[in-house]
Amino acid sequence: MERTTGAGASAPSLGEAERACHDVLLAMAGRLPDRLLWRLRDWLSCGAHVALRTALPRALLRHRVGITEDERALLRTAVLAWGGPARLVDAVLHVEAAPEPDASFLGADGPGWDDTDLVLRALAPVTGGVTAVRRAWRSAAGGPVRGVLAAAERGGEAALTGALQRALRARGEAHPCVEVLGPSVSPAPYHRAALAAAEVLWRGDAGRVPTPARAGRGAPAGELVGHG
Repeated sequence: MERTTGAGASAPSLGEAERACHDVLLAMAGRLPDRLLWRLRDWLSCGAHVALRTALPRALLRHRVGITEDERALLRTAVLAWGGPARLVDAVLHVEAAPEPDASFLGADGPGWDDTDLVLRALAPVTGGVTAVRRAWRSAAGGPVRGVLAAAERGGEAALTGALQRALRARGEAHPCVEVLGPSVSPAPYHRAALAAAEVLWRGDAGRVPTPARAGRGAPAGELVGHG
């Protein structure tokens, strides 16, 4: 949270500012276009703070996306820590609560497992901080869109988001949708809807994960690891 005001108050650290920015970008899933959101998250993972300090509030203004006061406090923490203008933060529209998502997610009728899911499952155990990886299919006019939801330990969420996005880009996805949720983050309506339709690709406490019988449309739906 913002700690730059008041006598003797210290400025937020680099890590605090990055976590605040990550949490704002996380909350923007389903509220900003995929193409813009993945780029802003990529910049954060690369430390492009000078670009983000104006690009993020301007993106919210351009797309007329309102934010809650909690989200504004996080945005202010990041923007001011990186030398950005407070007036841009103050100009962003206000909403009382995060809106319900326009997006809908496919359950058993989704495409099922594919090679990219297997790549993500193989990548997860060797990616520091990941505790689980899930995949949901979002309905879209051009065909289902993959959404990756990773549960992670606190710290390094921005870097993890960037790494998973780059893995999906290498698999040919132009605008990868990757949501990295830390243990203390309350899922937004968008994430709750995605998690309700998601399949588990890998979970750190599940032991050996069985290989799906087949990949592609018609693959078995539902969680493929035990809960024991």
